[in-house]
Amino acid sequence: MLPLKESLAGLALAALFMLGAAPARGTDLPPAADLRAEAEQARRQGGPLIVIYSRRDCKYCETVKRDYLQPLTANPRYRQQVLVRQINQDSAAPLTDFRGQPSSHARFAADEKIKLVPVVAFYGPNGRRLAEPIVGARLPDFYQGYLEEAIEHSIGVLQAR
Repeated sequence: MLPLKESLAGLALAALFMLGAAPARGTDLPPAADLRAEAEQARRQGGPLIVIYSRRDCKYCETVKRDYLQPLTANPRYRQQVLVRQINQDSAAPLTDFRGQPSSHARFAADEKIKLVPVVAFYGPNGRRLAEPIVGARLPDFYQGYLEEAIEHSIGVLQAR
């Protein structure tokens, strides 16, 4: 018989798989849980809610998360302004949408018409798109510039309200 601690860990892992969520990989960002609340939190911080739409089997998604979004969360210029969340297109994990309605990661991604990943989207309160999403991995030499341009545009839109 397994000790209690190991039994509980096994049950937690099994629950993740039943929900359709894989255990977090080193490049995973915090999963979106309540988009309405998360967008409001980002607005209070003065920036956008940044959502990366991803899949478990997407190597380009891993690159975008590892090389651009994870460093962004540590960048002194942005870390206090932006909130970054991950939505897995292939996950049944529960999610509350921008209207406060129950959904799932996969259903919400489908509602947003996300077909190819990675997609990095910039949201304000009520799910308002603040900048054009960045679709695909694009050219590595320019990706950081695209990301910063979209963030700055999003901040400008929020300040103009």
